Amino acid sequence: MIKFNICAPMRLAGHVAAVMLVAGAAQADPALGLWQTEPDRKNLTSHIEITQCGAALCGKVVKAFDASGQAVRTRNVGKRLFWDLKPQGGGRYGEGTVYVPLLDVTARAKAELNGNRLRVTGCKGPVCDGQTWKRVR
Repeated sequence: MIKFNICAPMRLAGHVAAVMLVAGAAQADPALGLWQTEPDRKNLTSHIEITQCGAALCGKVVKAFDASGQAVRTRNVGKRLFWDLKPQGGGRYGEGTVYVPLLDVTARAKAELNGNRLRVTGCKGPVCDGQTWKRVR
């Protein structure tokens, strides 16, 4: 006589559904995607790809552009710009670290999302500065 355990497939389906739900929730963060920075002091803008890094967000410079919009190669393309930026609810992110290439320093990072605008701020001691990025996609 062959016995079938009908509970095992249902348990497996439940585990798969749970994994997919967690993965979907992690990918659903509205700050994920491609963002364009404001022009820096050299009048260059960059595209920053924001991705999920565990429970936090990370950002990497994927392209840079001169004032005419032409792609340029800089030493920052490919570098991680920020990491460990944690969602805090209401479009706010904090407790992260940002690398400021122009000053070659790291600072405490926070961000606030408002529609297709992301205000990114870095603070070193009591001094804070930031930019507002716009969503590319």
